[in-house]
Amino acid sequence: MAASARPRRSVLYMPGSNARALDKAKTLAADALILDLEDAVAPEQKAMAREQVCAAVAAGGYGARELIIRSNGLDTPWGRDDIIAAAGAVPDAILLPKVESAAQVQAAEALLQQHGQDKTAIWCMMETPKGILRAEEIAAASPRLAALVMGTSDLVKDLNAQHTPLRLPVITALGLCLLAARAYGLAILDGVYLDLDDDAGFEAACRQGLEFGFDGKTLIHPKTLGAANRVFAPTEAQVAWAHKIIAAFEAAAKEGKGVVLVDGKLIENLHVEQAKKLAALAEAIAKLQA
Repeated sequence: MAASARPRRSVLYMPGSNARALDKAKTLAADALILDLEDAVAPEQKAMAREQVCAAVAAGGYGARELIIRSNGLDTPWGRDDIIAAAGAVPDAILLPKVESAAQVQAAEALLQQHGQDKTAIWCMMETPKGILRAEEIAAASPRLAALVMGTSDLVKDLNAQHTPLRLPVITALGLCLLAARAYGLAILDGVYLDLDDDAGFEAACRQGLEFGFDGKTLIHPKTLGAANRVFAPTEAQVAWAHKIIAAFEAAAKEGKGVVLVDGKLIENLHVEQAKKLAALAEAIAKLQA
């Protein structure tokens, strides 16, 4: 389940215990929704939230939005039942919290298979020091694994660090997870931005995430959807340039040439590969918005 051109610019957490939020999510401009059974749900509401989320996913009505259920950990009283119930609802993915080993991924995979589910992908939260140090092991854990999701809030807490505009305290963790994700063909999503009143800071964090190489950003409020969608989408100029160099390179290839000059810039196969990915992403975004 390697990373594809599926848009994941904006991935919004929704509390699984809030029925109104689950319904409202059907109208929001999010590329993907994480229906949360873990952090956003109090212990006494876990069972109710599980039933509510799985019913919502099974009923549908979310259009082309990617649906992910975040379960509780298998080391909690709720995790096993979360995954079994999710297997019946058939979301696009199950997001495992606080993953620290390949064994955790494989245990969730085995549970899905035991309950006849071979379609749903597995995503992993990368949010603890042990998890970050084992990023490659986790990324290689299963062909069913499709994405890594940075949990920077928990990570900053565990590091006894601070949230800063440039995120220097977590830059090593971000880099290690990016390397692991790209080495194994996975998507990877940036962590949440906590200050909902700081629009400029949020957009700057999105741009930093884009520059790092993230596919999109996880979000905690619908008001941030527009900025995330804009920042992580290719611009019209980038799409036009991509199509231009693809056409020029294909024309050159017919003449037996391996490189070509376009507007004075040397274009090689690696540039064309990047251009094709960007063009495919732009096309996928257009289809999603339609």
